[in-house]
Amino acid sequence: MTEMTKELTPRRPPGRRRPPRPFANMALVPCQVLRVAILLSYCSILCNYKAIEMPSHQTYGGSWKFLTFIDLVIQAVFFGICVLTDLSSLLTRGSGNQEQERQLKKLISLRDWMLAVLAFPVGVFVVAVFWIIYAYDREMIYPKLLDNFIPGWLNHGMHTTVLPFILIEMRTSHHAYPSRSSGLAAICTFSVGYILWVCWVHHVTGMWVYPFLEHIGPGARIIFFGSTTILMNFLYLLGEVLNSYIWDTQRSMEEEKEKPKLE
Repeated sequence: MTEMTKELTPRRPPGRRRPPRPFANMALVPCQVLRVAILLSYCSILCNYKAIEMPSHQTYGGSWKFLTFIDLVIQAVFFGICVLTDLSSLLTRGSGNQEQERQLKKLISLRDWMLAVLAFPVGVFVVAVFWIIYAYDREMIYPKLLDNFIPGWLNHGMHTTVLPFILIEMRTSHHAYPSRSSGLAAICTFSVGYILWVCWVHHVTGMWVYPFLEHIGPGARIIFFGSTTILMNFLYLLGEVLNSYIWDTQRSMEEEKEKPKLE
């Protein structure tokens, strides 16, 4: 590279780094289309699940007593916000309207908060815990009787595809995590709230939401509930670390490409 070329090359001020952006080999429009497809798939799963007439849906709490259903709603709302953010970004691009840009920033902040606190930790928890218990003894979490009501593809839609979908979203878009203390406080609040809800359903109906809770004593239940809360906190931290790793790696790759090449 000649001296004149070096002089003409714009330099970034020292100490400033380029803000993270989606992977260079992933165009903006395909990412938008992908989010729409994921949102539609969750809407389809929810509609098909609600259309199933199962005895458990008719009892106290309905579908809302199952963490799987709550997670599906969380994922659908999250990807709905992602799609809304994409549309707002396209509409406000180049408009110069400061109020619209302010609203877009709020929407992005909500999207990022929801991924960090709910979509990632709850989604990974549902997938991991379901399949671990299922592998040990499916009757404890998903009795074979349910095969008569829920087709295999729907089961995987509820308990498998959640993980790759959320990982794809994390990899294609940077998400700013909240402060660690506020994030952990939020996920603890969600975990304790759901545990109290499960206990309340048992108090009202005399039956536990999940069959395996019937086969363990009070002490074991306390240990289980405490362990799930700890696991939720761990998954929050895992998401934070994974998000930082993905985007720090991407930033390093971009900075390497921008270094002047010596002849």
